[in-house]
Amino acid sequence: MNENKGFRKKISWKLFIIGLFLILAILSVIISLGFGAVSVDVRSILSILFGSTDSEYYTIIWNIRLPRTLVAVFVGINLALSGALLQGVMRNPMADPHIIGVSSGAGLFGTTMLLVFPAFSHLLIPVAFLGALASALLIYMLAWDKGVSPMRIILAGVAASAFLNSGVSALYTFYSDRIQGAVSFMVGNLSAKSWGHVEIIVPYSLIGVTLALLSAQRMNVLLLGDAESKSLGLNTEGYRLWFIALSALLAASAISIVGLLGFVGLIVPHAARLIVGNDYRILLPASALLGVTVLCLSDTIGRVAFAPIELPVGIIMGVIGAPFFLYLLRKKRTI
Repeated sequence: MNENKGFRKKISWKLFIIGLFLILAILSVIISLGFGAVSVDVRSILSILFGSTDSEYYTIIWNIRLPRTLVAVFVGINLALSGALLQGVMRNPMADPHIIGVSSGAGLFGTTMLLVFPAFSHLLIPVAFLGALASALLIYMLAWDKGVSPMRIILAGVAASAFLNSGVSALYTFYSDRIQGAVSFMVGNLSAKSWGHVEIIVPYSLIGVTLALLSAQRMNVLLLGDAESKSLGLNTEGYRLWFIALSALLAASAISIVGLLGFVGLIVPHAARLIVGNDYRILLPASALLGVTVLCLSDTIGRVAFAPIELPVGIIMGVIGAPFFLYLLRKKRTI
C-alpha cells in the first residue's frame, strides 16, 4: 500500500513538473511575440491570436513574429528530442546532434544544396535529412567493433564532424561568390521566417515527435544495458539504429530551416533529466517543452539585447551552451 502511494506521489510530482514546463513554454511564446523593435502588450497579442484583425499590431504579430515564434517552437522541440534520444542511445549526457557530427552531415549536404544547386533549395529538408542520416551511419560504422559502445560513438562522431566541417570549408572556398546566402545557415538564425517555413517543418515535427513518444518505453529498456535489454527480447542494435535515424530526422528538419543551431540538444535534455529523471515517457515531453522555452527566450534576447542590431539565435545558444558543455565535461569526466 505504501509503495503504491509513493509511486502515485512520484508520478503526480512529475506530471506537475510537466504542467509547469507547459506554462513556461506558453509564457516564452508570449514574450517572444511581445518584444522586439516594437513592444506589444499581452491583451493585443491575445486578441490577434483569437482572430481580431483590428489591432494596429496585427501585421507585426501575425505576419512577422508569429511565424518566427512557431518556427522557434518546432525547432526547439525537434532539437531537444533529438538530443534526448542521442543521449539515451549513447548513455552520455554530452551527446548532442551538433557535437557528435549528425548536424555536420546535415550542414554539409544543406550547404552543398545552397551553394552548388541553389535551384533545388526547395529540397533542403530531405537533402539535409539524408546528410544527417549518412553522417549517423558513418559514425555507427566507424564505432562498430563487434558491437558499439557509447564512448566509441562519441569519439567517432567528433572525428566525422571534423571531416564533414572541412568539406563545408572547402565549399566556402570554391563558391566564395555565393557564400552570403549560406552564412546565415551556418550560424543558426530565426530571422525572416515566414508561414512557408512553418508549413515545411510541421509535418516532419509531427512525425518525429509521434514516433519518439511511441518509442519511449523501448528507450527505457535500452537504457538497462545490452545484456539486460536482449534478455527482455529487445533487438538492441536494431533499436539503437532506429533511435539514431529518428534523431537524424528531427535534427535535419530543424537544421534545414534555421541552420546549424548548436547546444539546444545538449542543454535542454540534460536539464530536464536533472528535474524529472531518466524515464523517457516523462523526459521526452519535458525536454520538448523546455526546448520551446529555451529557444524562444534565446531568440528574444538576440532581438532586443543589442537593438537595433539583431544577434542570430545561434550566437546566443553558443554563449549559453559552451560553458554548460565545459561544466559537464569537468563534472562527468566522460572524455
